[in-house]
Amino acid sequence: MSKAEKAQAVGAIAKNPNVSLETFAHLDIDRLLRKIDLRLIPMLTLLARQRPLHRPRTLMYDHSSFTAFFFTYCAFEVPSNIILKRLRPSIWLPTIMVAWGIVMTLMGLVKSYSGLLTARIFLGVAEAGLFPGVVYYNTMWYCRYEIQVRQAYFFSAASVAGAFSGLLAYGISFMDGVGNLAGWRWIFILEGILTVLVAITAFFVLVDYPETASFLTIEERAFITYRLKYDNQSPTTSSSSLIPQTESLSRKHLISAFRDWQIWLNVIVYWGYVCPLYGISLFLPTIIKELGYKTTTAQLLTVPIYVTAGIITIVIAYIADRKRIRSPFILGGLITQLIGFIMCISTSSPGVTYAGIFIAACGIYECQPSNITWLSNNLAGSYKRAVGMGIQISVGNLAGGLGVQADQWEAAGGGGVVDGGKEKKTEAGKMVR
Repeated sequence: MSKAEKAQAVGAIAKNPNVSLETFAHLDIDRLLRKIDLRLIPMLTLLARQRPLHRPRTLMYDHSSFTAFFFTYCAFEVPSNIILKRLRPSIWLPTIMVAWGIVMTLMGLVKSYSGLLTARIFLGVAEAGLFPGVVYYNTMWYCRYEIQVRQAYFFSAASVAGAFSGLLAYGISFMDGVGNLAGWRWIFILEGILTVLVAITAFFVLVDYPETASFLTIEERAFITYRLKYDNQSPTTSSSSLIPQTESLSRKHLISAFRDWQIWLNVIVYWGYVCPLYGISLFLPTIIKELGYKTTTAQLLTVPIYVTAGIITIVIAYIADRKRIRSPFILGGLITQLIGFIMCISTSSPGVTYAGIFIAACGIYECQPSNITWLSNNLAGSYKRAVGMGIQISVGNLAGGLGVQADQWEAAGGGGVVDGGKEKKTEAGKMVR
């Protein structure tokens, strides 16, 4: 039986009106989910490691290049999710990774400031699809109350990777002079090459959807497909009354996504934590260094923050899935970050400030999978979910640009933003010459 024939057989079983959950009662769902986890999570975790956005870079501390990145990064997230749905995850996700790996490598070879800005613009285009693509991809495998902990694995992997990437970049910087290239250039070149290699592996390892998953039996595929198709139904609904989620793309579904008030409400919630999230993720070593610590010590002090935040994110996600609630944990995370930031601004003690950053980060990081999952749980239809999650992340990430500009405003004393930007641009311009 060919791959297409197997997919048709799975669809026929899942759509059969005589089929119900009782039909698959002999299958162990926990065992089946573990089987899926072992196939999907490791590769998705590796993809999270490659995200360059959250890793501190010497060159990237220029605000204009950050802004150039965010314009294209936010603009292409919704279109990317639509392409992913119409193409295939195993093709689209590795393809955009190859693209941004090449761009990152070329960033290590730029000769001018204009070249840096151009590279950042194209990096935004290439990287835009990974984050919304992976979180949407997870919803095509897991039901509403299984999904947050899987989303948390992805976010936590990115968080922990951010902790150690600074140390890695610091080590690579000692290659300064090798091949007549500056150390910072080798950071981009080597990590760009690594990203391309991971992407090539992903072409062969990533699985598209349950219907075509060769590591599952036909019956297991049909079971996963069936439970996802009717995931938004009450368990007491009779088989004859079940309404499947829509799978077709139409203008109506696109308009429905843009008009859905709950998507825009979740965008506002997203703004509440993503602004400080980007500020911490991108400038944490600098913030700690300004407390009086050496560069190497500052890099090491970021590790406990990221690791602890990652662990808490997974624990909260597990509890949220078990309790089947989202909003209390989001509210708790927002309050926690507020407490942390109040500690930071109310003292001049480095120890207390560090503790405040620690607490704030733990609150911020657990909010993201909670908020993403909360919205996805309330969007029926795979295409509307793809577009809706893309809107939430793309419009929500605009607040990330605000977080990036925060230390520029502070450096300018709140009134000299233009001069501060010129100073940063001059520094970056000197480095690429």
